[in-house]
Amino acid sequence: MLWTIFLFFNGLFIITYLYSSRKRRKNEPPLDKGFLPWLGHAFEFGKDASKFLARMKEKHGDIFTVCVAGHYITVLLDPNSFDSVLSDTVRLDFTPIREKLIQRIFNVQLPTVKPLSERKWMERHFQGVSLRKLSSSMNAHLRSLLLNDHKGRSPSEWAQDGLFSLCYSLLFRAGYLTLFERTENAPTVYHEFRKFDELLTKLARGILKREERKIAYTSREQLWELLSPNLLNGNSTSWQHSYHHFLQEEGIDADMQNKALLLQLWTTQCNAGPAAFWVLGFLLTHPEAMEAVQSEIRVLSTLQDTSLQWPSMNLLEASSTPVFDSVLNETLRLTAAVMINREVVQDKILSTADGQEYLLRRGDRVCLFPFLSPQMDPQIHHTPQIFKYDRFLNEDKTVKDTFYKGGKRLKYYTMPWGAGRNSCVGKEFAVTTLKQFVFFFLTHFDLELCNPEAKLPPANPSRYGFGMLQPNEDLMVRFRLKRTYHEM
Repeated sequence: MLWTIFLFFNGLFIITYLYSSRKRRKNEPPLDKGFLPWLGHAFEFGKDASKFLARMKEKHGDIFTVCVAGHYITVLLDPNSFDSVLSDTVRLDFTPIREKLIQRIFNVQLPTVKPLSERKWMERHFQGVSLRKLSSSMNAHLRSLLLNDHKGRSPSEWAQDGLFSLCYSLLFRAGYLTLFERTENAPTVYHEFRKFDELLTKLARGILKREERKIAYTSREQLWELLSPNLLNGNSTSWQHSYHHFLQEEGIDADMQNKALLLQLWTTQCNAGPAAFWVLGFLLTHPEAMEAVQSEIRVLSTLQDTSLQWPSMNLLEASSTPVFDSVLNETLRLTAAVMINREVVQDKILSTADGQEYLLRRGDRVCLFPFLSPQMDPQIHHTPQIFKYDRFLNEDKTVKDTFYKGGKRLKYYTMPWGAGRNSCVGKEFAVTTLKQFVFFFLTHFDLELCNPEAKLPPANPSRYGFGMLQPNEDLMVRFRLKRTYHEM
């Protein structure tokens, strides 16, 4: 008993000593350790990272270092200085952080897989001919699921659902059928995936309660089993089969190959449904934006015969859709909240756009949070908290891509896809998918809010740093197949 008490106080002393011994050195960014030894600002950061970092920015400016659960993180919020982080692949490295995170969340270790090799494999499948095949397959599955889910209803019969649930279910199932080509278990996979995803941020931060840990681990094991390559057809040519073959060639054992499939399922399917929810949600709650998009759709529809093929893949690819593109960019500006993290593997002098130089210590981390700046920066975007569907349009309806801060033109004025070597490989596939989904839904269905006065729900603040934000609650909508298509 006495030995246990001794060890406890000895450990507490060591933590307090290490915490208190960290001092700001010459030329280092402002240091804010918080009041709790070792934990520092961990609770506030995990609860609402955006609110916390906004407070730190107001207190310290565009660069500062904070203590979060034993890690010292230097946060840079000046987009004109981002390239000093993104371009340095010698002193700053993303790999150690990524490896720790995927091990904690997915129990995955891929020591022999080189990040560059994996990215090249991804690029082969999300570009060129492969991209076109994936987009065509996604288009077919979306159309089939939407129409089959509504089959048997009378022309006047409305279906009612939560918009988030509706979008997530349809896009997840279509994406799963496209990439994994497994028709027999798609609903079950989606059900388990949603349970796992709801607890993923807590799993990443290591703050699961006992019952939550049981649910998360059980769902994870169920998904490993459901995604097992052993269930694949031997003649399969699916994306999943190709990824499985890639892992085999990289020397990954069978058990870890199986676990890595869940990592890829989450990576490829966690953002499309939430993004579609926000796009349609903003359109439904902003009638002028909805009318502008529908007017653009009507123009496309005049370019081909009306049929269940809707605006075809070829037509969508060949046609300019500046209004929808602006709506999508504005939606992502407001709801995409990635964090770009690097580990400092060598001491580094970071030069900022205003001519200052700051020392970054080896062993610390660097974080860019584009959601706060540039995306929600009032010096870049006027009234940034308000949805403006034409924010990314010039007066002549051409794309607006010129934004400034402090008199300097910005290279990065919105960053939903990340940037640099770790930017999203599947961006083009994701944009095409969202356009297909929104255009098909609006051409084939009457869609409206159950409560015409309803507002979009707030975002769940615990999702900051994990891609697309998700709503705290759902938005109830009703929809029915347009009479024109019901009669065909």
